[in-house]
Amino acid sequence: MPTFEANGHTYEVDEDGFLQDPEIWNEEVAKDFMTTEGVTELTEDHWKVIKMLRDYYLQFGIAPMVRKVCKDTGFKLGRIYELFPSGPAKGACKLAGLPKPTGCV
Repeated sequence: MPTFEANGHTYEVDEDGFLQDPEIWNEEVAKDFMTTEGVTELTEDHWKVIKMLRDYYLQFGIAPMVRKVCKDTGFKLGRIYELFPSGPAKGACKLAGLPKPTGCV
């Protein structure tokens, strides 16, 4: 199984670099993964998206559709891409510690 190392931490990841065990996620994990997705700092807006994704995932067991992310955070899709250059499915979900989304997020 592949691993990802950052800041003295080692994480088991899938072939696309997503955290294998979403239960071990915490804010430090997001900080460790942020540079892999072109994010240089985590602002209040980043955390708003990340926490929305985490809450939804913990409640329903899947990542929300991007429309739901926009609606619940109040951000337009363009803003989500500004925050997470690799997109809501790859970047935002990876930083939130979610498994790789299978559908259209």
